[in-house]
Amino acid sequence: MSSKPTEPRKMSKAELKFREAFERLKTGNPDILPKGTALSQNNVAKEAGVDPSALRRARFPGLVADIQAWIEAHKGEQTQKTPRQMMLAKRSRSRDLKEKYKALEAQRDKALGQLLDAQACILELTLENQRLRAQLPVSKVRHLSVPNNLT
Repeated sequence: MSSKPTEPRKMSKAELKFREAFERLKTGNPDILPKGTALSQNNVAKEAGVDPSALRRARFPGLVADIQAWIEAHKGEQTQKTPRQMMLAKRSRSRDLKEKYKALEAQRDKALGQLLDAQACILELTLENQRLRAQLPVSKVRHLSVPNNLT
């Protein structure tokens, strides 16, 4: 057996750029992307200043494995939202509230319509009842009073 120490593998300029970008994103101090950007394989490539398709597993298997391992290890950590993400979330909440408000208005209008229909029906039936009572013949039957001792 040889006791020669293994030589460190030489990194290409591209891999070196990707690793530096990876480190900047890990520490939260990117040069190109906004601060607080989530670390992902695509964002490492963007931070390195190249197209995301340039960082492939086939070309840089060790680096991609390191990136995926870091992402998996830090999955539960809260990432700081960018101002754009916060604005989009606010817009989404606002849109949801507007939709809910419109749905509630429609529900209220439908209920009010049903109430008015019911009141109109009650009025019609009351008038018909009065008209029919007016048409009844006058009864000649008198009500007899019952003595208190029989009840």
